[in-house]
Order: sequence, then C-alpha cells, then structure tokens
Amino acid sequence: MKILVTGGAGFIASHVVDRYIDSGHEVVILDDLSTGRRCNLNSKAAFYQMDIMDPEIESIFQKEKPEVINHHAAQIDARRSISDPLFDARVNILGSINLLNIAVRHSVRRVIFPSSGCAVYGEPVYLPCDENHPIHPLCPHGASKHAIEHYLEIYHANFGIEYIVLRYPNVYGSRQNPKNGTGVISIFIDLMLHNQSITIFGDGRQERDFIHVDDCVDANVLALDSRKSTGIFNLGSGHGTSINDIFNHLKQLTGYHGGPIHGPAKVGEVRRIYLNIEHARRDLGWNCTISLMDGLQNTVNFVREYEFA
Repeated sequence: MKILVTGGAGFIASHVVDRYIDSGHEVVILDDLSTGRRCNLNSKAAFYQMDIMDPEIESIFQKEKPEVINHHAAQIDARRSISDPLFDARVNILGSINLLNIAVRHSVRRVIFPSSGCAVYGEPVYLPCDENHPIHPLCPHGASKHAIEHYLEIYHANFGIEYIVLRYPNVYGSRQNPKNGTGVISIFIDLMLHNQSITIFGDGRQERDFIHVDDCVDANVLALDSRKSTGIFNLGSGHGTSINDIFNHLKQLTGYHGGPIHGPAKVGEVRRIYLNIEHARRDLGWNCTISLMDGLQNTVNFVREYEFA
C-alpha cells in the first residue's frame, strides 16, 4: 500500500512512518519542517518539503498516487492557538481542506486523522470521556481539530472517502522535542538532566491521560486495515495522572534534586481529562500496552543520549 504521511518528520508521525515501512508499505512524506526534523526522516521514504496549504502539493498526488493519507501535519500548541487563532485555523482547517479536495480528485481511499482527546471535549461532564461525550473545547486548537472531524464526515458522505479519527491523549516518548514548548514530560526531563529550574503551571493537581508513542503508532497501523469505513476512536490509558506525579516520577528516574516552582495556570486548559478506550479495544483491536513507568524510563534514556538544539 502507498501511504502519504503529512508531518512525517515530526515526533509521532516519524514513528508511524518507520512502522509503516517496516510493515512493507511504501511511504511518501510531506512536511514543511517548521517543527519536524530532518534527522527523523526515514531514508526509505520519498520526501517532499512543502506546506499543506500549497496548491502545488497536487503534483505529489499526481506523481505518487497514494491510496491512504495519514494526516499528522498540524499546529499542535494549545497556547499558540489562543494567541494566534488565525494561524491555528489556517494550518489545521484550511490546510486539511486543501488535502481533502486533492484527495477527492485523486481517488484516495482512506484518511487517518489524529484529533485531540485532550482538547476537543473541554472540561469533562463525566470521566472517563467516551466518544459520545459533549464537545465543548476551551481553546481554538480543540475547535479546529473537531472541525476537521466534521469535514471528514462530509467528504465521506459526498465523495466516499473513508476516515478513521484517532483522538490522542498526551503522547510522549522518543523524538519529542522539549524545545518546541509542548510535551510536559520531555520538557521536564530535559530541564532535570540539565539541572535547571522547573515551573509547574497551576497547583500541579491537574490530571492528564498519557500514552507512550509506541502505543499511539499501534493504533495508526490498525487504522490502515480496519474493516470499518468510518470511525472515531479515543486512545489513552483510561486513567488520569497528575502533573505533580509526573514531576515526582521523573525526579526519581533522573536523580534531580530540585523542587518545582508553581506559576499561574494556563488559559484554555482543562482541569482533569482522561479517556474511555473501550471503543478502540472492541472495534479497532487496540490497547495501551506500555506502562507509564516503563515509558518514562524509555523517554529519559532517549533524552540522555540525544541533545536537542
């Protein structure tokens, strides 16, 4: 199968590319390298450096003829979406529509789309959130991700494009760049290993759902061959972990001796969120297999060996 992976030089998508290639698929990467890194590129994949808003990407479809799009290219920073919602909408909404229009013209069969399980639901009415939970995002990032879920439904109804939406929790692991300002685990590890002070925004009791990137990749592989032509699936561990607990676990694993500084809570972030994953277990055959402590140790080992610029 030939698969176009947008954002394929990024943290999660580069792992997806590697797994697809290891599984025998042919992969084409589209990435503008605004946050992706050349060192993440798989040498066995064709690579095109281009913005997803660029109309010239149609030439890639004409040449490569992908059957499936795995669409990871996105603006992922909730804080930036609040300070610059136009940029967030341009990348996440207009860029995705540009891809979908081209996909229709070139008979793409399926789109796999990572949405945000931590942003689309807003402050939960109940926990864990399942896919039927009310949608009330607190930041433009969550709104833009949910908007594309609707567009995928429209393009399926009108043009027959299959879609699988994966609502990600907080994903962590190797290749997550702590210098990008997103990913609390990689940021904490980097600061601890350099013996620098760490700020926890708010009281640290806020809870998030964390999964290791390898578990996330498993879902992207299963989404290729899912017998369902459409579907929205939460990923996650099924329980919440506080930021204070993350800090304490990483302090133990890194040998850090300092304590956190507490700053004001961030605007647009929910207090507690974790996801019900029964639908993914039942209908996608997916499960979270890597424990938090094993995943944290794996990530610490990676950051120890890799110096981010």
